Amino acid sequence: MVSRSSSSVDVIKLRLEIKAKYREVATHPEHEFHFHHGRYLARLLDYPEELLNKLPGSLVESFAGTGNPFSRGPINQGEQVLDVGCGAGFDALIAALKVGKTGHVIGIDMTPDMLEKARRNAASLGVGNVEFREGLAEDLPVKDAAVDVVISNGVINLCPDKEAVYRELYRVLKPGGRLMIGDIIVQKAVPDEAKADIDLWTG
Repeated sequence: MVSRSSSSVDVIKLRLEIKAKYREVATHPEHEFHFHHGRYLARLLDYPEELLNKLPGSLVESFAGTGNPFSRGPINQGEQVLDVGCGAGFDALIAALKVGKTGHVIGIDMTPDMLEKARRNAASLGVGNVEFREGLAEDLPVKDAAVDVVISNGVINLCPDKEAVYRELYRVLKPGGRLMIGDIIVQKAVPDEAKADIDLWTG
């Protein structure tokens, strides 16, 4: 599937800028960013403190979401879950703990440094029911009707072609499947000149 955008943003350049930004979040989480991240952000978003204390520090430090998808409903034992834009694996690994040994989680991200860190975090946590794949939200490397739940946290707002993203989310969901998304929503149309300004996308 070829991603398109209704704006004049240079999609290739935008993706490179986003990768560079989140590569830094993965490799240098101690740096300051224009967005909150790490344990401070997880607390702001009401992730339970007792859960954060069970997770490896290397997992929590690179968390950079915008919401808490688990606030949208339960994740059940045995379910198949897809995390779109999984980053260092924070939500994906929480989901893996929730689905148990009979369930399975797939994390998708386009930033290799985040995926490498996610795999290390899974090994550190001793979780074997999760896998991480490189890919785009607009062209998910997942079979049709493969998952019970799609979670995503602060990623779709960074995708210019949101229609393509949602087509993919519905394609991979089983009939009756659920979307549990935390993200940024604007209530007014964004001018084309603002959409074309990559600095406004990445901060």
